[in-house]
Amino acid sequence: MAKPVEISSGRQFSSLLDSSRVVVVDCDLVYADWCGPCKNVAPVYEQLAAQLSRPKIVTFAKVNVDNQTGIAETYEITAMPTFLVFKKGVEVSRVRGADPKALQDTIKKIAAEADSDSSGGFGGESSGTGNGGTWRGAELARGYSDVTEHVDTKGLDLLNRDSDFGEARVLFDLGKPSALDLDGAKGKGKATDTQKKTDWVESDTDEQLMLYIPFNMTMKIHTIQITSRPPRVPEGEDEDDELPMRPKTVRIYSNRAHNLGFDEADDITPTQEIELKQQDWNEETGTARLELRFVKFQNVTSLVVFIVDGDGESERVRLDRIRIIGETGEKREMGKLEKQGDDDS
Repeated sequence: MAKPVEISSGRQFSSLLDSSRVVVVDCDLVYADWCGPCKNVAPVYEQLAAQLSRPKIVTFAKVNVDNQTGIAETYEITAMPTFLVFKKGVEVSRVRGADPKALQDTIKKIAAEADSDSSGGFGGESSGTGNGGTWRGAELARGYSDVTEHVDTKGLDLLNRDSDFGEARVLFDLGKPSALDLDGAKGKGKATDTQKKTDWVESDTDEQLMLYIPFNMTMKIHTIQITSRPPRVPEGEDEDDELPMRPKTVRIYSNRAHNLGFDEADDITPTQEIELKQQDWNEETGTARLELRFVKFQNVTSLVVFIVDGDGESERVRLDRIRIIGETGEKREMGKLEKQGDDDS
């Protein structure tokens, strides 16, 4: 987890402002025993840094104003603590005093805006991979972050996957789906040899898929973004029932200790069921947003995503990418997953 950068000079501070789109700075006397508010709010700031840091996108820093008097004078720091937020080197916000809620609200809002600003394309899409370079097919919910990096990809389990295509982990690849580069809107979008059968998943014997997603931290999940980009039938041609479909009915189960069987899932009430309609899909990116009942997705350690059926007459469903949007909590020990708060009613 990322920790705040300790500022040791004015030159280092200036360099940091130049190298990161957003810089959040804690100006305080946290090392002074007499500054109680500084010490009280420090854990909140550390947690925000762990949750929201994105290399070269959002960076957290700490300035000890006793040691860095030049920075304190330049920015007129008169209250302890004071939190400064810079965007492209310019101060855009300031929180004076130990007000955890104001601090969280301010930083989360600007961090979400920074993620969107990194897009360079439609609906929050960004080029490249890695933190801050994650491709997304839809905008982030305001105040929340892309927390897909906290999926424990080693623990993924996908049932009814056609082995001729990709494995479950390709769904969480940070890069742009190859189908968008192939321009699936033209013809049936044949892949190149290096891309073919590696960049997405398809169901096998029928249209159902059952995906188990464990996390390495406890999560508060606001939205799931699902990208599905099947090849399109050229204009003027009949529908091809051999082409895969987009998901239609999606059931989501939280905090299961393991994946569900298909028969087992039918006997358990999902935490939420969502039926996707054609208008829910963004036709440019092939992405739909599953907006969750946030109150039911607090303290989440795992999800089971059950694709019940698809939107069409085919016997297969296709998934290209999944993104998890929300907040992170405490880090988990991954040696043994424990069942927490199953809701079978």
